Amino acid sequence: MKLSKLYCNNSEVFEPIEFASGLNVVLAEIRLPENRNKDTHNLGKTTLARVLDFGFLVKRDSRFFLFRHEQVFQRFIFFLELQLPDGSYLTVRRSVDQASKISFKKHAVNHQDYTDLLDSEWDHLDMPFDRAREMLDSLLDWRALKPWDYRKVIGYLLRTQDDYRDVFQLRKFVGSHAQWKPFLAHILSFNSRNVSLYYEMGEQLTEKENAAETIQHELGGSISDISKVEGILLLKQREVEKKQAFLDAFDFREQDKRQTRELVEEIDQRIAELNSERYSLNHRLKKIVTSLEEDQILFNPDEARKLFAEAGVQFPGQIKHDFEKLIEFNQSITQERREYLEEERREVENELKLVATELNELGKRRSQTLGFLTDTDVFSKYKRASDEVVRLRADIISLERQRALMHRLLELRAEIRTLGEETNRLQSQIESDIESQNENRTSRFSAIRLFFSEIVEEVIDRKALLSVSPNNQGHLEFKAEILDEAGNATSADLGYTYRKLLCIAFDLAVLRAHIAEKFPRFIYHDGVFESLDNRKKENLLAVIRRYADLGLQPIITLIDSDLPLRGSGDAQVFAREEVVLTLHDESERGRLFKMMTW
Repeated sequence: MKLSKLYCNNSEVFEPIEFASGLNVVLAEIRLPENRNKDTHNLGKTTLARVLDFGFLVKRDSRFFLFRHEQVFQRFIFFLELQLPDGSYLTVRRSVDQASKISFKKHAVNHQDYTDLLDSEWDHLDMPFDRAREMLDSLLDWRALKPWDYRKVIGYLLRTQDDYRDVFQLRKFVGSHAQWKPFLAHILSFNSRNVSLYYEMGEQLTEKENAAETIQHELGGSISDISKVEGILLLKQREVEKKQAFLDAFDFREQDKRQTRELVEEIDQRIAELNSERYSLNHRLKKIVTSLEEDQILFNPDEARKLFAEAGVQFPGQIKHDFEKLIEFNQSITQERREYLEEERREVENELKLVATELNELGKRRSQTLGFLTDTDVFSKYKRASDEVVRLRADIISLERQRALMHRLLELRAEIRTLGEETNRLQSQIESDIESQNENRTSRFSAIRLFFSEIVEEVIDRKALLSVSPNNQGHLEFKAEILDEAGNATSADLGYTYRKLLCIAFDLAVLRAHIAEKFPRFIYHDGVFESLDNRKKENLLAVIRRYADLGLQPIITLIDSDLPLRGSGDAQVFAREEVVLTLHDESERGRLFKMMTW
């Protein structure tokens, strides 16, 4: 399939472009001296590729220039005439203001003008956008692309300046590698189905791992053993059944019995223990107080002297002095003992307070329990039992939810294991396929590698290597490298000029390797000679001409300052029929759209 013609309903603004079967040149002439040193000239070399993309039914995007300036282009209707593999022609009509309605017309003669064709004469009129894409995919019949549709390869066929940044990953493929690596593997003749499945399973594996992590977070630090959850749930369900049976029977004897048993076995027993403890503590406290009172020394030497004088008994001063010393000694011993006794008394009093507090609480519980047993209002008992059933049912709901989460977690873990095993199997198959394709010198991939290296070597006298290998995660890595004289990869491909050359060489090599199949034949390269020296320009032009002679349709754009220089100033680089469009900067008439810039 090749391009045949591009035109619109306003030929005064957008002149028709009739494409040649072989080499097509879009030449931009910089005639004004003040514009010669500018990097961009806005004449329409790149815009032409975007108009072609519009004809190939690119999706509506507010950033696309026709839609971003819809008030300027809303009345434009574009017609793209294509040559089909069987030699017939197809015209695609698409307007800007109704971009989702597409019309088709098949015809036997090329370079038609269907701007005034009646609606009734179109084979398919105003088809919905998605159906129109399916129709165009069927008519183009690029079978070598299957299972992908024709749109997947358009980005490689219409290379603008922004698409030379990477040989393999186009600007529109920024993001997930799953969007382009399987397709690229396919056109290089690898098993793309396994590559696609590997990405799909990788995404599923990530989703399930994230889901498992979320469930684990929801469970938090709760019971992690599902057996325990099932056991607790069983006990609570049984308890609810029993209480519900009591409520249904309106019989509280069993509940009364349980309350009585609790009262006797728990509350009363504890009260008895605390009373015994309180008695013991009070007894200790009394002994401490008594000891403190007994430690007082009641002997007074002065009173003893008076008493002895009245009895006529001598009480010399030395005896008095000895008694005072004795009393002082006893007081020092008594003081230390009193401190220990005071500390012990405080501890006993604190324990008595704690015992009293607990006895008060138990007394309240005992009172409440006795109140339940002596309550003659059966509806009050019914309400209390119902409240317990409600609480139990709430616990059961929580446990059932926890059980469901744990079951789902177990399912996810099983699925994760299965997906892990399947991805490992696919990774092994992908690695085996890569090894097989690399070793097979007659494979299409080997042919593309040879064509690729030949093109680069012919232009810059250096070999180039196209390689495909799996990384540590099992994903394909595509590389295009320029080799030095020793056959080692260099950093030359990192420069923009050589990277552009690698892109051009890759595109041409892929088209040539598929030339015997139902595959596109045209390729659009914007600014093809920029930054190359004169000799390399001549070499690249020779390669492009040779590929045109093979049956391809190269479409190249350039400015006149990038033309390869010939020995004579009068020598023409391109034949007149090769230059399908000439642009210039003298006036609006020299632009692709002959109007004021938007």
